[in-house]
Amino acid sequence: MSLESRMDLLRRRTGLVLAPLLFAFVLSANSESLADKPTAHRLAAVMAAVVVLWVTEAIPMALTALLGATACVVLQVAPAKNVFAPFADQLMFLFIGSFMLARAIELHGLDRRLALSVLTLKAVGGSPSRVLFAFGATTAFISAWISNTATTAMMFAIGLSILKVLRNEERGTENEERRTGMTAQPELIPHSSFSVPRTSFQQIDPRYATGLMLMTSFAASIGGLATPIGTPPNVIGLNFIRQQVTINGAPAEITFFEWCLIGVPVVVVLFLFLFAYLNWLCPAGVRELAGGREYLERQRQQLGPWTRGQLSTLVAFLVMVVLWIAPGVVALGWGETSDAYKWCKLSLPEAVPALLGAGLLFLLPGERGRPALTWPEATQIDWGVVLLYGGGFAFGMLAQETELANVIGKNMITLLPNAGSFGFLVAATLVATLVSEATSNTASANIVVPVVISMALAAGVDPLEPALGATFGCSLGFMLPVSTPCNAIVYGSGMVPLGRMIRYGVLLDIAGTVVIVAAVKTLSALVR
Repeated sequence: MSLESRMDLLRRRTGLVLAPLLFAFVLSANSESLADKPTAHRLAAVMAAVVVLWVTEAIPMALTALLGATACVVLQVAPAKNVFAPFADQLMFLFIGSFMLARAIELHGLDRRLALSVLTLKAVGGSPSRVLFAFGATTAFISAWISNTATTAMMFAIGLSILKVLRNEERGTENEERRTGMTAQPELIPHSSFSVPRTSFQQIDPRYATGLMLMTSFAASIGGLATPIGTPPNVIGLNFIRQQVTINGAPAEITFFEWCLIGVPVVVVLFLFLFAYLNWLCPAGVRELAGGREYLERQRQQLGPWTRGQLSTLVAFLVMVVLWIAPGVVALGWGETSDAYKWCKLSLPEAVPALLGAGLLFLLPGERGRPALTWPEATQIDWGVVLLYGGGFAFGMLAQETELANVIGKNMITLLPNAGSFGFLVAATLVATLVSEATSNTASANIVVPVVISMALAAGVDPLEPALGATFGCSLGFMLPVSTPCNAIVYGSGMVPLGRMIRYGVLLDIAGTVVIVAAVKTLSALVR
């Protein structure tokens, strides 16, 4: 068993022991701030155990969310109908619809077609820098619409194909692949804590391979910030903001378009920084990659003409996007007081376009007389993730109703004396980034965002900016293979030394924190 596997096993076993002990300790502890709030006290004990189980992943995270909600009913924190109501929140259906779209995109290979179409553009050519830029930009764009992990997995395969062309391999390998239809894998040898291909990179500097692999992971995580559906922490943070933050006396409703007004600039600036330093620190050593574009062009040609399934999926995708941005466009053109905007606001919440687009997939034609998406295929989305979100929403709602969030905020506010609005924004973004290094981004959002909102409210500070900073910060965390599944995928290639991932990840964490703070401080007025 590898060292990483042993550490994972130890972490899970620690969680199984620590969670019940912490539950019992919190439940039996005498807390002055919770003395007159018994339901909040019991909820604190449940949430303490849930946080430990989420961080250690001792049991599946979705199961932890369900068991935590069930424990709240058993301990009479709230009636069952209140505890489980967030599992039917409209944002849950946004997840379901967008997951179904992502499933169709993957099934019909629309993502691969897009990626190869961009990488074979004449403007890209054989320049290592332009290939790196186009590869990363394509990854970031796709990740704005489908899972970061799915994007990384798909682009990882394309990245390996690019690197394979650049290896000094025997001529017979390609001929054998053509004959058998199978891809030969390079033999790997152990080296330190990672493996490297036995074949060498004759044409390019080996650091270029590291840069291309890290671009795959880092660009996918960055791209997810562009839209509300790009990564789960976005929707989780938006839900907490809607539940606990008010704008002009009404619940804060940040539309798809309004989110993009902040998210897209963050992605553009961060991606340009990522490209600049990877291009500098991971040079190819040559001006042209011989044979690279030709290989990718052959791969693109093998895709053949557009299929019915791909065209149908594209239509459903465009319908979703148009309906998502429609309220923002109407607001810009006719004003937020117009009847047209009010209608869009009431009739087109984010879940409705997602479900309409998903519904089209079952009506538009696919291959061989089948629809673009069948129900058995649609049911293969990650329902565990959906349930995990429902549990996170439930805990956030219960923390607000029982006033546990206020108690936590008042107790933690002493850590940030006279911090002010800007200080809270910086602290929230930093804390979210650090927490995301140690646990999943989804768990980070469920843990950090509601606490940040409560602290800001307790200090009399507008919580919108700190909440947005924390939500964006939860998608950072680039230092370790365990920080995100994206990092784990590219680390498994054997081309990313752990030391480089840490060094380059720290740079991106710092830059990400600065960019997020600046963007939120500058652009948050657009969502008020």
